[in-house]
Amino acid sequence: MKPLYLLFGLLAFSAGAGAGEAEASKPFTAEDMVTMKRVASPALSPDGNSVAYVLRSTDLEADKGTFDIYLTSAIDEDSEPKQLTSDPAADTSPKWSADGKHLYFLSSRSGTNQLWRYSVASESVEQVSDVPVSIGTYKVSAKNDRVVFSASVFPECETLVCTKEKSEAASNSKQEGKLYDKMFVRHWDHWLDGTQSRLFSAKLGSKPFSDATPLSHSLNGNVPSSPFGGDEEYTISPDGKTVIFTLRIADKNEPTSTNFDLYEVSISGGKVNNLTKENLAWDTYPVFSPDGKKLAWLAMDRPGFEADRRQLHIRDLKSGKTENVTKTWDRSFYGFKFSKNGQQVFLYGNHIGKNVIWSFDLKTKQRSQLTDEGYVSAFDLGKDKIIYQYDDLNQPADLFVMDLNGDNKRQLTHVNQDVMSELEFGDYEQFSFKGWNDETVYGYIVKPVDFEEEKEYPLAFLIHGGPQGSFGDHFHYRWNPQTYAGQGFVAVMIDFHGSTGYGQDFTDAITGDWGGKPLEDLQKGLAYVEDTYTFVDTNNACALGASYGGYMINWIAGNWSDQFKCLVNHDGIFDNRMMYYSTEELWFVEWENGGTYFDNPENFEKHNPVHFVKNWKAPMLVVQGSKDYRVPETQSLATFTALQRQDIPSQLLIFENENHWVLKPNNSIQWHQVVNNWLHQWLKDD
Repeated sequence: MKPLYLLFGLLAFSAGAGAGEAEASKPFTAEDMVTMKRVASPALSPDGNSVAYVLRSTDLEADKGTFDIYLTSAIDEDSEPKQLTSDPAADTSPKWSADGKHLYFLSSRSGTNQLWRYSVASESVEQVSDVPVSIGTYKVSAKNDRVVFSASVFPECETLVCTKEKSEAASNSKQEGKLYDKMFVRHWDHWLDGTQSRLFSAKLGSKPFSDATPLSHSLNGNVPSSPFGGDEEYTISPDGKTVIFTLRIADKNEPTSTNFDLYEVSISGGKVNNLTKENLAWDTYPVFSPDGKKLAWLAMDRPGFEADRRQLHIRDLKSGKTENVTKTWDRSFYGFKFSKNGQQVFLYGNHIGKNVIWSFDLKTKQRSQLTDEGYVSAFDLGKDKIIYQYDDLNQPADLFVMDLNGDNKRQLTHVNQDVMSELEFGDYEQFSFKGWNDETVYGYIVKPVDFEEEKEYPLAFLIHGGPQGSFGDHFHYRWNPQTYAGQGFVAVMIDFHGSTGYGQDFTDAITGDWGGKPLEDLQKGLAYVEDTYTFVDTNNACALGASYGGYMINWIAGNWSDQFKCLVNHDGIFDNRMMYYSTEELWFVEWENGGTYFDNPENFEKHNPVHFVKNWKAPMLVVQGSKDYRVPETQSLATFTALQRQDIPSQLLIFENENHWVLKPNNSIQWHQVVNNWLHQWLKDD
C-alpha cells in the first residue's frame, strides 16, 4: 500500500539540538507537530559557500502550508539565514546555475507554476518561463542555455496552448462523465483525465520563454512517474546535449507492470533510444558522472515487485559495459550522487531503523557509513562537504553539514528553535529481540514525558504500513510517537519481517505471509517489552496502524483478540478479495499474493481478515480518506459495519477530501484529537 517511492517515511547528535537554553515547559502535542516549520530541498551553491532551501510554514487559517526560499552560509557559523522570497504564492525547488550567479525556483506567483530566478548580484527576481501550462519539475543545463521541464498535457495536443484550451473547455463543460476503455482509471487520489506528464526543453534567453520542444512525446507514458516522481527521474548530460529519463509505457499492462526503462534523447528533441530494454524491472534515477563518460542509475531485478532491492548500476558510455557495483551490498538505496572528481559515490537509504549516508569508492569498492543515527531524507554534495537534511525522534528536520569523510558535523539551521525551547520530549531507545524463526528483529520504545521509573504507563503500540516500510528513528509528521509520549503513554514500534533496512531477505519474508511472520514478530516484541521494561503496562494497551498497519489491526482483531483494550485502524484492508478488484496498482497485490485472485484465490484468502470477524471483541476506531484509491473507502465502511452489527464499541472518522494520508493541517489536528480521545477512553491512566 505504500507509494512507489518510498514513497514515498533516528539518537540525535545532541538531544534536542538547536533547542536553545530554555528549560522545556510543556509536553509535545500534535498541534505543535502540525505547526512546526519544515525544511526541504537543500541546494549547495557551486562555490560551496551557501545553501538554499525551502522553508514551509503552516497557515492554520488558510489550512495550508506556505513555501518560501531561504539562504544560509555553509561556512560561517555566526551567520543568520536570509529569506530570498516572500511572495504569498508557493516558491519551491531551488536550483543553482552552474556559475552560481542565479538561483532558479518554481513559483505560482503569476497564477500558474512557472520558472523564476533570483540574481545573487542584484538580489532581484525575474520570471524565466511564461508557458500556457504549469511546470511540474525542471532542471537547468550546465551551460545555463537550456532548461528541461515537465508539464501535464494532453498527448494528442501538438502545442501547449492546445492543452490549456482543452483544460478550460473541460472545466466549463456541464458533462461530467469520464469514459475509459482500459484499466488505471484512477490513481492514488484522482481519476485520470487523459493528461500525461511529458518532458520538454526550452532555450533560456533575456525574455521568458513561452514555447518548448517535446522530448518524450514519442512514448506513451508519464515523465516523471505519477503520482510521486520528481526531477530525480531525468538528467542532463554535462555537455548539455543529451537528456536521460525514466518512463513506464502506459499501455494495458501499466497497472500490473513495474518495468520502467531509461531513455536517451537529444535536448533538442528527436529520436528516443531505450537504454535498459533488457531489464524488465525498474530502472530509475539516472545520473551522469561529472566528466560525462559514465551513466549511473538505480535498478531492481524482479519485474512486478515495487519493493525489490535498488542497486547501483554504472555504464561506461564508450564501451557500453555495465556493472552492478552494489551487487554484494545488501542494502536498498533511495538516491545517490557522484563526488566532484567522480571517484566516489555517496548513497543514502534505510539501515537498521535509521536512514543513513554512505560513501562508496568506485575503484576499491570500499564503503564507509558517514551517519550513525537519525534519519537523512535529502542531501547535496560539494567539492569538500555534504549538506544533509536530518531529523530523529527528538527533533524535527534541520540542515547539517559535514566533511566528505563524515567528520566535523555541524548544524546549519535551527528553524524551530523558539518552539523547541518550550517543548519536552520522551527519551527513547532502540532494542532487539528474537522474532520469527529466532531471527533478530528491532524496535523502538519512547518513554512518556515526565517519566518516573516506579510507575506503570499505558501503551500505544504503533504498526507501520508498506508493508515494506519502517518505523525508525524519524520525526514523522503523521505517525509521530512523541505525540503519544506527550500524553503520558509509552510508544512502541516494531520493525517486523517485511520491514526495510535489514537486508532484502528480511523484506521479502512478508510476501505471501501477511498475517504470519509479522504477527509473530509483534507478539514476541510485545512479550519482550513486558519482560524488559517494568514501566510498561502491556495489558493496558491500544494498537494503532495505517495501510498495511490498518490491515494488521483487522488481523489482530480476529487473531489476537484478547491483548488490546482498543484498536485504531486507518485505511486498512478488510477483505483481500475486494481489495484486489478495487485497488489501482495491481502489481502490488499480485506480487504479494502470487498472481491474480481468480488464478490463486487461496493465497488471498489465507490471511484474509474478513474470515475472522466473529472473533472481534476490542473497541475499534476506524479512519478513512474518501479519496484513497489505494485502499478504497468501502474497506473501512465494511470494517465499521462488521463492528456495529456485532455491537462492538466503534467509531468511524471519514475525511471526504483526504487520500491515503491526512495532509491538511486542521484535518491532521482533528485526526489526532479523535485518536487521542479514543485512547484515553479505553486505557487506564494511573
